[in-house]
Amino acid sequence: MKSFDVPEHYRSPMVTAIKEQRKAGDKMKRDFAPTLLEMGGLVVILARHFGFCYGVENAIEIAFRAVSENPGKRIFLLSEMIHNPGVNADLQALGIRFIMDTKGKILIPWDDVTSDDIVIIPAFGTTLELEQLLKTKGIDPRHYETTCPFVEKVWNRAGKIGDDGYTIVIHGKPGHEETRATFSHSNAHTPTVVVKDMADAERLGRYISGELSQEQFLADFAGRFSIGFDINRHLQRIGVVNQTTMLASETQAIADYLKQRILSRYPTAPEQTGTHFADTRDTLCYATNDNQSAVMGMLEHDADLAIVIGGYNSSNTSHLVELCEQKLPTYFIEDETCLISDKEVRHFDLHRHEAVTTHDYLKGGSPLRVMVTSGASCPDALVERVIERLRNLVNGAPEQQ
Repeated sequence: MKSFDVPEHYRSPMVTAIKEQRKAGDKMKRDFAPTLLEMGGLVVILARHFGFCYGVENAIEIAFRAVSENPGKRIFLLSEMIHNPGVNADLQALGIRFIMDTKGKILIPWDDVTSDDIVIIPAFGTTLELEQLLKTKGIDPRHYETTCPFVEKVWNRAGKIGDDGYTIVIHGKPGHEETRATFSHSNAHTPTVVVKDMADAERLGRYISGELSQEQFLADFAGRFSIGFDINRHLQRIGVVNQTTMLASETQAIADYLKQRILSRYPTAPEQTGTHFADTRDTLCYATNDNQSAVMGMLEHDADLAIVIGGYNSSNTSHLVELCEQKLPTYFIEDETCLISDKEVRHFDLHRHEAVTTHDYLKGGSPLRVMVTSGASCPDALVERVIERLRNLVNGAPEQQ
């Protein structure tokens, strides 16, 4: 796989050595067992796969290159390039400004952006409508585009099966930048609807079966379907694609469920199931699969708690947290400073959607066994700093002033 020119301060000699050793002994990536690091009174159970993925490293390289190639020019990102506060802060420190926030709220008026400016497309991609807006301003949206190639793969697959007459069902978070972009690209080819979870899929299944009305659909999926969507015409042939950072097992479960519902409504011979349901399994992102499989492998071991590192608005990281929470106390942190002391941790609560403080979190056996992983937009250097902080807290190292 291609290597990228990423700033050295994002790298970690320790983590690089671990990853290279594991890669040498498992070239086919079939072993998802964690790496065990014994550190005195602490055992770190480190996930087999974590950290920067191909798409993130590609985006970082392009963004930093845009800065170096355009001294004196104003440089903008449509929105956060990736969901990592440290990386985004580094880009802002170089003078890059964000035109929108992650929800699409305008931070810099479009009238202020001119053809002399550089605009970078973030790793999540963008909508066709925004691409056209940039073109009308004389800005080439492809010149410094950091869209992840695996996101583009989803767009291409959706376009292909859409052109073949299938409606696209997107499994994604409706407000997420990537889902908004995928909807736009898919909608250019075929009617499209977004489901955020299995409950949404089950609701959509009732429209496939004819149990519910068009009027109810318009209310249930408001803001998440193509203009002119007709449940009687557009739910006869479907294909499911996903926001690449969703829980892969949930996407597959949603696809399997909708396939069963549509084949119940339109019975066909086994060899003709493709008449009503398109096979889209090839759109699942490799990094999402690897990181989630690595967490499942990690969870086969006994531990006292788990630490998951990443941006609090990171979709892929949140799903790693969800997996860990099913088995043991889990703390979702941005960086090592969240480990305030051996008695206190500041972390993000996915259920309350806010940062909270928990006391007496380092409880367990001797040695203390802590699982550690990170999202696809988290630098390895940050993982090393968290591990070092844990080691110092558990082993009673003196605080640095």
